[in-house]
Amino acid sequence: MDELVNLVVEKTGLPKETAKTVVTLVVDFLKKKLPAPVAAQVDAVLNSKGLAGDAANLLGGLLGGKK
Repeated sequence: MDELVNLVVEKTGLPKETAKTVVTLVVDFLKKKLPAPVAAQVDAVLNSKGLAGDAANLLGGLLGGKK
């Protein structure tokens, strides 16, 4: 999840602690709205080293990145 937090900091200029709060809030919201198996995959991607970049791809252009 640190890689995603760093991406938010880079794209928005928010302080790291604020970005971490935002990412946590969004991830928790998504996990509540997604079916349980998909929510578990979100956790797996965010908690795996080297796969955090995949989380950014899952979010598409949300932060102005690739879709």
